[in-house]
Amino acid sequence: MSIFTPTNQIRLTNVAVVRMKRAGKRFEIACYRNKVVSWRSGVEKDLDEVLQTHSVFVNVSKGQVARKEDLLSAFGTDDQTEVCKQILTKGEVQVSDKERQTQLEQMFRDIATIVADKCVNPETKRPYTVILIERAMKDIHYSVKTNKSTKQQALEVIKQLKEKMQIERAHMRLRFLLPVNEGKKLKEKLKPLIKVIESEDYGQQLEMVCLIDPGCFREIDELIKKETKGRGSLEVLSLKDVEEGDEKLE
Repeated sequence: MSIFTPTNQIRLTNVAVVRMKRAGKRFEIACYRNKVVSWRSGVEKDLDEVLQTHSVFVNVSKGQVARKEDLLSAFGTDDQTEVCKQILTKGEVQVSDKERQTQLEQMFRDIATIVADKCVNPETKRPYTVILIERAMKDIHYSVKTNKSTKQQALEVIKQLKEKMQIERAHMRLRFLLPVNEGKKLKEKLKPLIKVIESEDYGQQLEMVCLIDPGCFREIDELIKKETKGRGSLEVLSLKDVEEGDEKLE
């Protein structure tokens, strides 16, 4: 008679331990790897998809379960599921040095990819390659922060790289259609938010094609809606004003 291994067996290789110290004691929970981040970001809402078990441990790897009196003194409740939620939300995810290094390397690459995708050399209007951005990030000794999103860090990197090289956010190309009466007055309000006016045509409406910094898009959109009471329109012609081809690596 052969013995089958149940498919729902907890495999320790897939365990992510989340730890919290409280009231002088250590508490741990066993979660599925990669699910902790999904729970914290609100993507995963089913606790059973995150927790391997609803038990609270003092040591997951040894299987030592926390005592009820310790839970009561530390968390004010001995409800295991409630304590699991607290640890899951505020605890520290335990990862090995190798896992941490892999995570940092992946985030570093992701940040460089975002920067390369969003930026150009302002003189040539050509994008930089990811490899060149990675090299530049190493030159400024950029240190990845695991508690910040890659998008946030990409914006930080762009600011730091501006001090060392020719780089800026690629401009967006927009077309405005504005009522003639409000158009001239609105144009003056829009000017500080516009990098380049490529064309303007006064007909039945004021039609303008211009380049803007992507960070100003929302402000421009809201200004046009407010000043024209919805009669003006804004169209995105291109998300990035770039010349075709990559920067050549020296």
